Amino acid sequence: MAKQDDLLQRIEAIERRNEAVTLDKKWETSWVRRVSIIMFTYIVVLAYLFVIGNENPWINAIVPPVGFFLSTLALGWLRKNWQEQY
Repeated sequence: MAKQDDLLQRIEAIERRNEAVTLDKKWETSWVRRVSIIMFTYIVVLAYLFVIGNENPWINAIVPPVGFFLSTLALGWLRKNWQEQY
C-alpha cells in the first residue's frame, strides 16, 4: 500500500509540474506578454531619449519595440524549422 501511495504522490507531483510548464509555455507565446514587453520597451526608450535630448523621441522610441515585435514573428518561424530538424 505504501508503494501505491508513493506512486500516486509522485504522479500527482508530475502532473502539477506539467500544468505549470504548460502555463509557462502559454505565457511565453501569449500576446499579452508580447504587448507588455513592447509597451515597456517603448516607455523605457522614450524616457532615455528624453534624458539625452533626442530631437524626435516619440518617433525614435518606436524602433526597438518594432524590432522586438518583428523578431517574435521571425523567431517563431525559425523555431519551427529548428524543431523539424531535431
